[in-house]
Amino acid sequence: MKVVLLAGGTGGAKLAHGFQLVLPPGDLTVIVNVADDMERFGLLVCPDLDTILYTLAGLADREQGWGVAGDTFSALEMFGRYGEEAWFRIGDADLATHVRRDRLLREGSSLTDATAAMAAALGVATHLVPATDDRVRTRIQIDGGEEIDFQEYFVHRGQQETVHAVRFDGVDATRPSPAALEALGTAELVVIGPSNPIVSIGPILAIPGVREALLASPGQRMGVSGIVGGKALHGPADRMLASLGHEPSAAGVARLYAGLVERFVIDELDAGLALAIEALGMRVSVLPTVMVSNDDRARLAAALLELVEGILGE
Repeated sequence: MKVVLLAGGTGGAKLAHGFQLVLPPGDLTVIVNVADDMERFGLLVCPDLDTILYTLAGLADREQGWGVAGDTFSALEMFGRYGEEAWFRIGDADLATHVRRDRLLREGSSLTDATAAMAAALGVATHLVPATDDRVRTRIQIDGGEEIDFQEYFVHRGQQETVHAVRFDGVDATRPSPAALEALGTAELVVIGPSNPIVSIGPILAIPGVREALLASPGQRMGVSGIVGGKALHGPADRMLASLGHEPSAAGVARLYAGLVERFVIDELDAGLALAIEALGMRVSVLPTVMVSNDDRARLAAALLELVEGILGE
């Protein structure tokens, strides 16, 4: 089954890994958020792309949720000695990823082609596709009307600021990656992953043409809640939803995807929200969605595939 997953961050990476465990090689395409990218030490850093790349390659540091397992930080320490800001922790192996990407981009590769080459080099059969090859950056408005870069909010300030508005700088001038459009046009299942709906999925859907391509896809369209029991499993999604005027619950996430997905998957802890979500015009499935182990990831991915196979068999 040809599956397309829209994803960013830790939750999206886990479900991508689950699908990779249960699908034949090459049947999964992950369309990844790039709006939290940044320039660091003169290099393009793509946190969501790299988190998913490392996860699919079996290299991810599972304890901290980002970076390469067992990485060292000698280069970062040296940058600090030279007076460079070192709050964004790039490990030595991670640095090699950014240097390699920069070289490919300088040689004329698109971000899509550079990502594909790097994934292939790490033995990843899954198609890893940036949502756009163009530059877009998430900007966060905090108290006092100050607007800061996403990584300044997320990493440097530790997500402690109250988010009053989110803006995707440059998104109106972007175009979807051709590989993303091709994947959506041939998908049998499209899943909006359990990622932050505001800053991981939001920037993907804001790219002109992506919503239309998603709705035109021949595949079943499904969303998976990253909010369980009113809390985000990772990151500030619950607090961000609340401060932006949305209900910090699985139902609140479902409302953001109303009209885009035909089925919404919630955790067993949120089974009581099923009727409210169905009233939005989508079917609801209740499954164990918390992915602690590889088995959890594979079980959830297999259950999502079974839902689609059941629909196709009706």
